[in-house]
Amino acid sequence: MSQHDFSIANQTASNARADINNALQALASNNSGNSAPSTTYANMWWYENDTNLLKIRNESDNGWISVAYLDGSNWEILDNTQVVNTSGTQIGVLGDQATSTWETGTGTTESLVSPAKVAASATEVVGDYALGVGQTWTDYSSSGRSANTSYQNTTGRPIQVAISGAILGAEGRIEVSSNNSTWINVGPIGQAQQFRAGAAPIVPNLYYYRAINGFDNWAELR
Repeated sequence: MSQHDFSIANQTASNARADINNALQALASNNSGNSAPSTTYANMWWYENDTNLLKIRNESDNGWISVAYLDGSNWEILDNTQVVNTSGTQIGVLGDQATSTWETGTGTTESLVSPAKVAASATEVVGDYALGVGQTWTDYSSSGRSANTSYQNTTGRPIQVAISGAILGAEGRIEVSSNNSTWINVGPIGQAQQFRAGAAPIVPNLYYYRAINGFDNWAELR
């Protein structure tokens, strides 16, 4: 333990020399001790022996800031140490973040992440929204859908649409569109009752889809 009030009192030469040496030793040892120095100054260093924490006094001289952990042989960075740019703006953190932050994929603060949380995040973000997870097939063959009418997928995730039939006197097809204006043919529906055909395209969220000229069967996985 080596601490000092850093005030050299009027005294004999030998006592003054000893007082100065004690002050220098306190500086050299970062004011080490199990308790904080009784006299403090702004930006003063203190090594707390019993917790192995190196601390610095804040500029208002009313509190301590933990800087690092020293285990006797290594300098170790404390969890949640902020990474800042030269203007003092935080751009990251050296530490972990809540599992929920990784799983939702909404956090923007750069930080450390374990392989396990990467896997959990991928499972949460991708797995829950994968086609077929938590979805069921619904039959719209007799109600809810009409030919030559556009429908929009507003479920918040991809769906699959299966349409088939054999149409008398016309070519049938399934079309999808991102804007309800420009359409792409993604599969046939039977033409002129010569054959029965169908397709089951995947429709991304917010895309439009429709059956041209008719259908016999219409089902959706949503």
